[in-house]
Amino acid sequence: MTTSTTVLRGGGAAVVLHHGGTALPAVLHWGRELTDAEAADLVAVGPGPVPHNALDAPWDLSVLPTSADGWLGTPGLAAHRGGGHAAPRWTATLEQAGATARVRAVAEELDAVAELTYALDEHGVLTVSSSLTSTADEGTAPLDLAALRTLLPLPTCADEVLDLSGRWLRERTPQRRPLADGTLVRTGRRGRTGHDATLLLTAGTAGFGFRHGEVWSVHVAWSGNHEHLVERLPEGAGAHAAVIGGGEALAPGEVRLGPGESYAAPDLVAVWSAEGLDGTTRRLVRHQRAGYDARTARPRPLVLNTWEAVYFSSDLGQLTRLADTAAAVGVERFVLDDGWFGGRRDDTRGLGDWRVSDEVWPGGLGPLVEHVRGLGMEFGLWFEPEMVNLDSDLARDHPGWVLGPVAGPTPPSRHQHVLDLTNPEAFAHVLEAMSALVAEHGIAFVKWDHNRDLHEAVRSDTAGTDRPAVHSQTLAAYRLMDELRHRHPDLEIESCSSGGARVDLGVLARTDRVWTSDCNDALERVAIQRWTGLLVGPERMGTHIGPPRAHSTHRDLDLSFRMLVALGGHAGLEWDLTTCSPEDLDALRAWAALYKELRPLLHHGDVVRSDHPDPALVVGGVVAPDRSEAVLTVAQVASTRGVTPGRLPLPGLDPDARYLVRVRPEAGLPEVVQTSAAPWFDRALDEGVEFAARVLGEVGLPLPVLAPAQGFLLHLTRC
Repeated sequence: MTTSTTVLRGGGAAVVLHHGGTALPAVLHWGRELTDAEAADLVAVGPGPVPHNALDAPWDLSVLPTSADGWLGTPGLAAHRGGGHAAPRWTATLEQAGATARVRAVAEELDAVAELTYALDEHGVLTVSSSLTSTADEGTAPLDLAALRTLLPLPTCADEVLDLSGRWLRERTPQRRPLADGTLVRTGRRGRTGHDATLLLTAGTAGFGFRHGEVWSVHVAWSGNHEHLVERLPEGAGAHAAVIGGGEALAPGEVRLGPGESYAAPDLVAVWSAEGLDGTTRRLVRHQRAGYDARTARPRPLVLNTWEAVYFSSDLGQLTRLADTAAAVGVERFVLDDGWFGGRRDDTRGLGDWRVSDEVWPGGLGPLVEHVRGLGMEFGLWFEPEMVNLDSDLARDHPGWVLGPVAGPTPPSRHQHVLDLTNPEAFAHVLEAMSALVAEHGIAFVKWDHNRDLHEAVRSDTAGTDRPAVHSQTLAAYRLMDELRHRHPDLEIESCSSGGARVDLGVLARTDRVWTSDCNDALERVAIQRWTGLLVGPERMGTHIGPPRAHSTHRDLDLSFRMLVALGGHAGLEWDLTTCSPEDLDALRAWAALYKELRPLLHHGDVVRSDHPDPALVVGGVVAPDRSEAVLTVAQVASTRGVTPGRLPLPGLDPDARYLVRVRPEAGLPEVVQTSAAPWFDRALDEGVEFAARVLGEVGLPLPVLAPAQGFLLHLTRC
């Protein structure tokens, strides 16, 4: 039997595939880079012993494992044709081109072909693409697909699991647990990614953190229903201890392939890191940045969004005064939010009528757009293209365009229903309406909202049969974004989904940033932004300064802390600046100038986060790739457990260098601070103070005593 070993390498990581004869290739290794000799030794070691009460020969975990291969856990493929051929026998070929391996497998008894691609890039990010095609003749029963998953091996040392959950206004809440026998499945059936989506599912060595530990992480790059899983059986997975992976969560009957039809699964993005979660984030963000086009790569303009400034009020005089004030403090992009169209005076009506309201805008949007542009700012506009109110001209004129079963409308949520974008006429109507407005007003930015989960997401086919629709609706939303961008190449799009409910690499492949959360409470935002940053670079996270009293929590916070936290991403404001005092406007002007000064580093550096043992103290920021410069935020989110916070080691620095440390007051200074125990702080506020990096990174700086919801910004430059 002819055998071959394929080794993919990139960014210090490796994937080893072994192909014996015509069977499916096996995944022997995913993790630390191996030489050819080491990979050969790995093959020579073999799959392991044959235990009692098991298969009579050892087996390896294949690229598409099922019970036919020896794997009795969650299968890589679940499909049938007319109730038969559930675990096909494959005849496979494997080809390698550089750091990419392509597998083509044929199952004659199933009349199907599977194709899988494993691509490991220079940053160590593995992308696995898979598809299934029906090769049956006409008249054959359709190929019913229940799942096409990617499963990757985990070693014995990966014995702890981290995932994320959350809710509206509190996205990305971490939860950890031991990796025990059984299956941990995180399934999202919301028709969108979801406020509770895990973003990354991570298994690692016990106690792994941001700065230490070996970790294996996966992400399903998809904005519809999805699943992530980690699974350990008592007998293991071939020579491996467990598996981790995921795919699209398909409803029964959602994918039925006729002759020649294909299904492409969402990409599974997988990352191994020996440097904790910061190593994972560094690889993922560099991977994304390598794909930026000129639009996304340009400096991220400082934004003012009007929602928490005026809500549904669309008075031209008020908005022009707001634009004047915004321009005066340094805003570069002015975004008009909900309420500008049709009969949309509140959230119960008008959604879907994408024409400028004559009632509110008798002269059209032109006067506001011209005023904003005359101030040197870009103009942006809010849309929610995938939704509709039943109280709208669109729903009254085209009731068949509302997604739902034959039995009648689905339950409303936020007074709205889903527009069936798989209907070609509905798709064309929305595209033409949006495109016309973008062209007429030269709109530079679209805030693209999606404000509800998809309950009973089915559509009726031509025979009057209700069919699951999340898969096709997600693809239609992608096509709508792609076509709008094709027509308007300079247009930027933000993915907003009642805040952060559609944050994934599927939507980020066609948008420029995400709205991280509807919660603009800076204290809540510290954790939300920290954990969203596992997957999303700072330049793609919308981070705004809200009003003094947070709309979502009714908590009052100092401007200094709100400014500090908003610097952690693509910064902006969501506040009626015409109500600000002269002192507040001066502070915002200085903060805006600092954002513009630091954004080349903030948006191109590597994210670092401290593993400080006291959860009341949150420290993180970015370090230049060459470690010549760093910006770090120190945020006190609760009372410390000790009288003083002690010494704080600063993450990510060049250990052999010396750094000038400055506290940047433009980012906001704490109102309550005792500096007598930290004399360096006063010097850092003035001309700066120089320290050896080993002192900063291994011993740490003694911190001032801060009250909760206070903090400051450190700016370090290598001497």
